[in-house]
Amino acid sequence: ARGGEAYVDYAHTPDGLETVLEALRPHTTGKLVVVFGAGGDRDRTKRPLMGEIAARLADVAIVTDDNPRSEDPGSIRAAILAAAPGATEIGDRRAAIRAAAAQLVEGDVLVVAGKGHEQGQMVAGINHPFDDVAETLAALEGTDV
Repeated sequence: ARGGEAYVDYAHTPDGLETVLEALRPHTTGKLVVVFGAGGDRDRTKRPLMGEIAARLADVAIVTDDNPRSEDPGSIRAAILAAAPGATEIGDRRAAIRAAAAQLVEGDVLVVAGKGHEQGQMVAGINHPFDDVAETLAALEGTDV
């Protein structure tokens, strides 16, 4: 890794996202970077709230897919992005984590939020193996999972 720290957090609600970003801000001397999304088939009203929180509290916000379930992933991201001016959209979660890790320098902090310990990503009724911790570690080390 070139520098910076990374945290994987289960925060998947507006309150959770706000709490983790506010907790890490005082410990961040560089940029606070967050990768997050919102689950499908769940409370749609939280999507713009999460976008607003990320745009307000993080220096860099990357909106990606979480567990879209039966919903169109693009429409979930669009609802978040509508309230997050300046955020970047990278639908592929692995690519989003790698893009975030690639820009870290000493003093930066990355938060990969939403899935925490989960071992899969639910897309259209199929649980695809996916591990935020392993993906983040691989991205920081420049290796494959």
